[in-house]
Amino acid sequence: MRPYYQDEFVTLYHGDCREVGEWRSAYSMVTDPPYGMDYKSGWSGADIANDATTRVRDEMLKLWGADQAALVFGRWSCPRPAATRHVLIWDKGDWPGMGDLTLPWGPSTEEVYVIGTGFVGKRRGSILRDPKRPSGGTAWHPTEKPIGLMEMLVQSTLGIVADPFSGSGSTLIAAKNLGRKAIGVEVEERYCEIAAKRLAQGVLWGVA
Repeated sequence: MRPYYQDEFVTLYHGDCREVGEWRSAYSMVTDPPYGMDYKSGWSGADIANDATTRVRDEMLKLWGADQAALVFGRWSCPRPAATRHVLIWDKGDWPGMGDLTLPWGPSTEEVYVIGTGFVGKRRGSILRDPKRPSGGTAWHPTEKPIGLMEMLVQSTLGIVADPFSGSGSTLIAAKNLGRKAIGVEVEERYCEIAAKRLAQGVLWGVA
């Protein structure tokens, strides 16, 4: 399949990851999939594709395999992947987000599911904080992740990194910043275009 974007480090495909197989040649995976929260955004037309259930996420994970290293974002209110070995918590800081506005607390954390084997790095706690900035909204995608956070996750993996739900490209940019090769797939062309533009600028991104 012809890439939507390609450079020395990153190859990005436009399509459904269940049909585009090139990402499966990677050694590790870091991804933020649709995980069944049926996301609704105030942004015009910015709802998340395939987010009504965990079906697409789970079909992707079946293709990947339970033994390969994967770091997969999720939410406490949605079912965790069956192969989850450990759960990391992303602490977003004081920004409460939206969530249930009838409560005095906002959703300031997200889960990251650890699947498979082959992770690296010194032993540390399971709370993740973006070393470059506190989280406070998004710029390119309704559920975008900070580049500093994604760099932390990519650094815990080996080899070529896959992101079968690339969105606006945060994982791909993080890998490129670290001199790592990455393969991404994104089903929505508008986000492929954004990711390609960000990657083509050739600068180190501090935020997503």
